[in-house]
Formats: sequence, structure tokens, C-alpha cells
Amino acid sequence: MPKTILIVDDSASLRQVVKMALQGAGHTVIEAGDGKSALALLDGRTVDMAICDVNMPVMNGIDFVKAVKEKAAYKFMPILMLTTESSEKQKEAGKAAGAKAWMVKPFAPSQLVTAVQKLCP
Repeated sequence: MPKTILIVDDSASLRQVVKMALQGAGHTVIEAGDGKSALALLDGRTVDMAICDVNMPVMNGIDFVKAVKEKAAYKFMPILMLTTESSEKQKEAGKAAGAKAWMVKPFAPSQLVTAVQKLCP
């Protein structure tokens, strides 16, 4: 079943790759270049899942996850961290904030679509 997925990454080219993969699988995509802009998109509309980078200007991914989990309407929305960060310390911080999964760049688009299907059936 098609989902609405929010992509949060400061790299426009990466957002484009993710968007193409997800739209190819039938999903609707909305996007933001940082956590603060992404939070503004969580305005009551239906968003089934977020895919978020860690290192971004204005508001980083970990702070974005924490802020999302404080919003009642989005508290249980799954968030996948898609980042170059692979340290256990960063993964632990993401998990503690409420991220459901962690995927390290570079990634295969098919791998991302599979992860989305598992996290957001």
C-alpha cells in the first residue's frame, strides 16, 4: 500500500535519489533540507514515515527525531536514519531519540525500499 514519506536531508541530490526510489515503489514523497523545515511539514497531514540524515544545518537528525516524538500525532511514526555516520555512539543516540532503523550511505535503492516496506507495512 502506498505511503507518504518525508525525506529530510541537506543534500538535494541525495533527496532526489531517495525520492526516485520511493516513487518508483509507488510512494508519495515530501522533502525538507533540515530538521526544522521538516518539523514545519508535520502540520497534521498524514505522514507515514520519515527518512532522515544525521548531520544537517539548522537542526540535526537526532534533534529532529526527539522533536517528532514530542508531537502526539507523529509519536509512533517510524523514522529511518540514512547517514554516513556508522559509529555505535551515534546509533545509540539515534535509538535513544526514537529512530527505528539506521542505514549507512552509500546504499542500494532496492535496500531502502525493502527497509521502508518492513518499517511501514
